[in-house]
Amino acid sequence: MLPFLIAGPMVRLATPETVCIWLATSNANACDISLVNHQHDTKEDVLQLGEHLFIRLIHLIAKETSFPTDKLLKYQLNTNEDIDIDIFCYDGSNFPEFVIPKKIESVLHGSCRNPHHPSEDSLISADNYQNTQRSQNQIGSQLLLLSGDQIYADDVAGAMLQAIYQLMNKLGIFKETSLNVDLPDDINEQLYNRAQKLPVTAWQDRSKRTLGYWLKRDLAHFTSAKSANHLISFEEFVAMYLLCYSKQVWQCIDMDLLTFTSSEPKIQRCFDDEKLALEKFVAGLHHSQRLYANMSCLMMFDDHDVTDDWNLTANWEQNVYQDPVSRRIVANGLISYWVFQGWGNDAGKKSGFFKDLMLDSKTDEQWHFENLDKEIFNFSYWHFEVPCEPKLVVLDTRTHRWRNEHNFDEPSGLLDWEQLTLLEQNLIGEEGVILMSPAPVFGVKSIEAVQSAFNFFGQPLLVDVENWMAHEGAARKLMNMFRRADTPVETLILSGDVHYSFCFSVQARFSQRDNRIWQLTASGIKNEFPTKLLSILDKLDSWFYGSKSPLNFFTKRWQMKVSRHPVAHDNKKHLMSLSGISLIKLENGKLESYQILHANGEITDFVL
Repeated sequence: MLPFLIAGPMVRLATPETVCIWLATSNANACDISLVNHQHDTKEDVLQLGEHLFIRLIHLIAKETSFPTDKLLKYQLNTNEDIDIDIFCYDGSNFPEFVIPKKIESVLHGSCRNPHHPSEDSLISADNYQNTQRSQNQIGSQLLLLSGDQIYADDVAGAMLQAIYQLMNKLGIFKETSLNVDLPDDINEQLYNRAQKLPVTAWQDRSKRTLGYWLKRDLAHFTSAKSANHLISFEEFVAMYLLCYSKQVWQCIDMDLLTFTSSEPKIQRCFDDEKLALEKFVAGLHHSQRLYANMSCLMMFDDHDVTDDWNLTANWEQNVYQDPVSRRIVANGLISYWVFQGWGNDAGKKSGFFKDLMLDSKTDEQWHFENLDKEIFNFSYWHFEVPCEPKLVVLDTRTHRWRNEHNFDEPSGLLDWEQLTLLEQNLIGEEGVILMSPAPVFGVKSIEAVQSAFNFFGQPLLVDVENWMAHEGAARKLMNMFRRADTPVETLILSGDVHYSFCFSVQARFSQRDNRIWQLTASGIKNEFPTKLLSILDKLDSWFYGSKSPLNFFTKRWQMKVSRHPVAHDNKKHLMSLSGISLIKLENGKLESYQILHANGEITDFVL
């Protein structure tokens, strides 16, 4: 028998006027949510994605007076169904609780959560931290901010793909019209073979100016190096999200059936190692579920939520969007992102019309997304703001790219001129701003130099050249913006993406105004950069781009002085690869401390 509550509750956007709570249930039976000791109206949006899958976004709307801010608010689930609410409660509380943030004093931020990576899940550490704080009658952190790669659509474990198909069948997830991809009917025959089935541009159709034409090499549209089990259909994306969000949904999975035998020892070892890591991930999922239920959680996509290198170059876009199958796969990633992430970011104020489009897209329990695809690709409001103090501004650096018009193989700017101008307007006149950018604005110069070298030789996709300085126009506009005298006194830039963590502070050279930018990068929640390689790059960065190095004046941000802050236990170490999630504390809108809560229980303090 299926559990009633499949995923959630997950507290999403929480403002003094409206609180949104997201959950998934196995039937359409009534399930109401109410705040304890507070009057409010309730509105529910329901989207049926399968015979036994109902996505619900419940809006709690303040009735006469606004909801209180910076104070713990209890809520309860009201239903006749059997739900064990205790698993969502922190020690000493009979209800899950959350805070509507007004004056920000503490946030948790992270990115890059790969279920089968061998590192531990740092959301467990975040949950344990919150539990300790709440048991001591403290609020703890007010917001959980996730800046990308909440799922890995391109890098999927073999056992996870098997679990996805089990779940699709158990929940009767509605399928889309068949894509023109020649996949075997047996899922075990698909394992580690999907990359060869994904769309390509035949070498005959490639430009004669490319080496690939003369070497007679087809051009793969999806450029991930780990696309052997890439998600393809909408129903696969749906199941993937549920399996990453929820412990209950794994009750539907027969773990004994997650087996695979390969004649190739390398593939067999890969499957076995991935399954072992996945089992550990599943064992800790109740922690992340409890965390989601007790904090307002806001999210933004990065590339892996859809596919690796998503929109990295204009040529990538041209190849993918001109092919109907490739375009459909990307659309599946975007639609599922809206259902499981984007919908709760804005309480449906700008994106809510997608619900009606989805309802219109289903005929006889099958999806027909032609009309929805047009709207999802034209939608330009994935970015959002939260009116707290400091103001939170969340950037969409994927769908507003500044394309290189002279060379389509060059990396695109992460934001185009229009969006950079809008960002500038958001910064002007503010005392302080928290800016969430999936990729670091001020990255590690030695690593960016390596990326520039690969880009010079025409291989930007090989090393993921997605830094803000890679595009001349975007870099110049961005630096001019931060050098303005009327930008915030203190700007905190929260970033992820790179699979290592660091803390830089930035000030404009030759400026009489003491405004400061903090680049606080935390990555990954469950992912890591190779430790030895990162140590070498850290040393190279110290040697070649130290504070007194003349090489700094040959970079695009030479007018900005970047100071690298070491970790407390080793003043020569600035980059940390151990998986973790950041704990950021503010006092009167200014950065007070920056820590990384590691999955193994260790804590790294950066010296400010």
